[in-house]
Amino acid sequence: MDNLRFIRRTMEEAGSFTAVPGWGMVAVGATALAAAALAARLPAPGWLLVWSLEAAVALTFATLGMAAKSRAAGQPVFSGPGRRFALSFSPPLLAGALLTFVLFRAADLAAIPGVWLLLYGTAVATGGAFSIRVVPVMGLCFMLLGAAALLAPATWGNAFLGAGFGGLHLAFGVLIARRHGG
Repeated sequence: MDNLRFIRRTMEEAGSFTAVPGWGMVAVGATALAAAALAARLPAPGWLLVWSLEAAVALTFATLGMAAKSRAAGQPVFSGPGRRFALSFSPPLLAGALLTFVLFRAADLAAIPGVWLLLYGTAVATGGAFSIRVVPVMGLCFMLLGAAALLAPATWGNAFLGAGFGGLHLAFGVLIARRHGG
C-alpha cells in the first residue's frame, strides 16, 4: 500500500497544471477592455481605482474558471502541479501589490502600468512552467508589453493595460479554450 501511495503521489507531482481556464481568461479580457474604456476617461487616481477593482473581478473570474475546469476534469485544483503553479504564481503578484503601494505613496503612478504588466507576466511565466506550453509564452508577452510600457510615455499606460489584460487575455484565452478545453 505504501508503494502504491508513493507511485500515485509521484505521478500527481510529475503532471502539469491543466486547469488554466481558457473561457475564464476570455471573461477577464472582456472585463479588462471595459475597465480600459472607463479608466481612459478618468484622471489619476481614478484610473488606478478602476484597474484595482478590475483586478478583483479578474481574480474572481479566473478562480471560478479554474475551479470549474478542474471539477470537470475530476482533479483537485491544488494537486501537485496546481500547488506548484500557485506557489510560483503568487510571489510576483505580491511584489506587484507592494510596489503599487510604494509607487502610489511616492506619487509615481506613471510606472504602475508597466510594473503590473511586467510582474503579472513574470507570475504567468513562472507559474506556467508547471502548465501547458502556451502559458509561459503568454507570460513572456505580458513581460514584453510591461517593458514597453515602462519605456513609453506615461499617457500610454492605460492603453498598455487594455492591450495586455484585455487583448492578451482574450487571444490566449480563446487559444487555450480551443486547444486545451474550456
